[in-house]
Amino acid sequence: MGEDDPHIHVEVKVVRGEAAVRNMLAATFGLAGDLPSVVPTGCGLRVPYAMTSPRPDHVTCLPCREHARSEHLRFADEIERIGGLPGSSVTPAEARRVAERHRALAQGFASGTAG
Repeated sequence: MGEDDPHIHVEVKVVRGEAAVRNMLAATFGLAGDLPSVVPTGCGLRVPYAMTSPRPDHVTCLPCREHARSEHLRFADEIERIGGLPGSSVTPAEARRVAERHRALAQGFASGTAG
């Protein structure tokens, strides 16, 4: 971990990040576990959690931006496939909306805008 690293990174699991899971559990069950102090990132470093962001306009590490872009595109394709499966609990229309949102996030990571 570079102590002098000024960049903002993304968690390696940017689509299914620890903070999102923690927030969902807290909202659903009133449980709130501690966030890790250091997390793995899309560029392969381990950095303080405070030096990460899921927002495209905040991430300054270029390899992390590319990682986040490809992860959001991969997830968009995955959710569209799930929406098209017979008996899926996600309708094709819902899957399209979610996929569009993740493709917009991917575009944001590519361009450095809010997505």
